[in-house]
Amino acid sequence: MTARDRLFAEAAKRILVTDGAFGTEIQNWKLDEAAYAGNLGLTHDQKGNNDILALTAPHVPESIHRAYFEAGADIAETNTFSANRISQADYGAEHLVREINLESAGLARRIADEFQARDGRPRFVAGAIGPTNKTLSLSPDVNDPGYREIDFDYLKDVYREQVDALVEGGADFILIETVFDTLNAKAGIMATIEAGDALGREVPLMLSMTLTDLSGRNLSGHTVEAFWHAVRHARPVTIGLNCSFGAEQLRPHVATLSKLCDTLIMVYPNAGLPNELGAYDEAPATTAGLVREWAAQGQVNVLGGCCGSTPAHIRAIADAVASLPPRALPVSPVQTRLAGLEPFTMAA
Repeated sequence: MTARDRLFAEAAKRILVTDGAFGTEIQNWKLDEAAYAGNLGLTHDQKGNNDILALTAPHVPESIHRAYFEAGADIAETNTFSANRISQADYGAEHLVREINLESAGLARRIADEFQARDGRPRFVAGAIGPTNKTLSLSPDVNDPGYREIDFDYLKDVYREQVDALVEGGADFILIETVFDTLNAKAGIMATIEAGDALGREVPLMLSMTLTDLSGRNLSGHTVEAFWHAVRHARPVTIGLNCSFGAEQLRPHVATLSKLCDTLIMVYPNAGLPNELGAYDEAPATTAGLVREWAAQGQVNVLGGCCGSTPAHIRAIADAVASLPPRALPVSPVQTRLAGLEPFTMAA
């Protein structure tokens, strides 16, 4: 049975749970620069380079994975959000991208398999790919709107390096998350499809958009419906939203996707909005109560947490939805659907 088939089989039984934040959990360790840098001999300051901990302090991400599985998670997201050539250039660690992704995926795989062996419940590994700090759709120069720092083919190659290593390390899916630019996501989609073609099998995709304003658009201007129309051809196993705002602000957009998408809906919001110090104050019971409303209305298949969420949040979410049935997938009528910034459905 393929990873796609196994995920859909489990999602037909119950609402699944993905894990919570890594960045804020790593911050709780209060690591100094030496702990990040290890003995790799890198010349740049490594403090804040969370991804490199797979090589220099693997006990940190291992502890976090274990805490989320203990809390009830079914899916582990690898600690590889910035483990790409573009983002790692800020730390002078571009040459370690393959090794970081291999080790991160292998670590998550080993722990997922360990927990599955305990109780027989399938656990999954999603190879997490962030948007990088570049954008294909927008110019960084207000005086030159046509200028781009990188092009599509370059970003696709950057993603391909990461995808290949994550899959080799044991990831079941590639999760393209925090999508603020739909064109960046399309580069990741193409990289993943090409990686699957090279292997002679499907590498299933998970896609997760992030909203930058309350009207429900990402930074490149796409609505959630337009985003779905733009990526549906990739047959993602999940589509949804992460980061953005707290669950309260995401409610109408979750409802829109739920009615629209003929695949699983995965939503993992921030634990509310950050306070003036950048910390997250929303209690686990509050977050769980808010996302439970989506589950009670039959709108979601997978739930979890993003910035500010902790193992306590994931446990509260798992407990809150344990008795609720999963969302049933709608059957979409056959129509031609296109997307600019807005969706367009061609009349029959």
